[in-house]
Amino acid sequence: MSNYMIYFSPTKSTEKIVKIISKEFVVTNEIDLSKHDCKNDYSFGEEDLCIIGVPSYGGRVPSIALKRMEKFIGNSTKVILVVSYGNRAYDDTLKELQDFVKEKGFVCVGAVAAVAEHSIMHKFATNRPDDEDKLQLLDFSKQLKSRIGEEKYKIISLLGNYPYREYKGIPLKPHTTNKCTSCRLCAQLCPVGAISSENPRKLHKDECITCMRCITICPTKAKKLNSLLVQVASKQIEKTCTDRKHNEIFI
Repeated sequence: MSNYMIYFSPTKSTEKIVKIISKEFVVTNEIDLSKHDCKNDYSFGEEDLCIIGVPSYGGRVPSIALKRMEKFIGNSTKVILVVSYGNRAYDDTLKELQDFVKEKGFVCVGAVAAVAEHSIMHKFATNRPDDEDKLQLLDFSKQLKSRIGEEKYKIISLLGNYPYREYKGIPLKPHTTNKCTSCRLCAQLCPVGAISSENPRKLHKDECITCMRCITICPTKAKKLNSLLVQVASKQIEKTCTDRKHNEIFI
């Protein structure tokens, strides 16, 4: 039996949540779907357990995450699904992820939609997951561990709709300031290869998914979004995102 921790997490928020939940399980393998060269031809056994986490992008699973799991093969493999979202809504993300893994041969035994600091508009859900979230996530994982060990878990059905919510990306794209030292770290770690390795100031906008990794990791803070556009976008969702939303747990 092996336990796998699998996540797509450009800004590390989803990874942090997955690792909190994973503390109750002895993880033997870690798969970072954000990496270009991540191994993706895994076959999982019936006794294995996978904890799979993704962020919600406009209420959907990031398409690149699904693409990198396309070769996964489950054999009635138990899976815990984790979706992080920035205090707005996760819409169809959990359902889409469950539908995908079900087709691959996995059995969902638990899931959580967990709030994380908004990756673009940091004023929403700032510093989450916080201590209250962590306690709740740990309790969730303890309950799941107990039920899985006693084989009392049930196959669950998650919230969401089909056809899934339409998502065409967002117009906000990072630009590079004169602080850039051409270290190329952003080009090396961009999950979709949207930054030129020859000229890291150059962005292939059609490929960029605004995952915010380049902005998060830039050592000189040379990557930016248009601050005015961010303010406008923040105002548009302020009413929906201001009140504290709670993690939604499914067991």
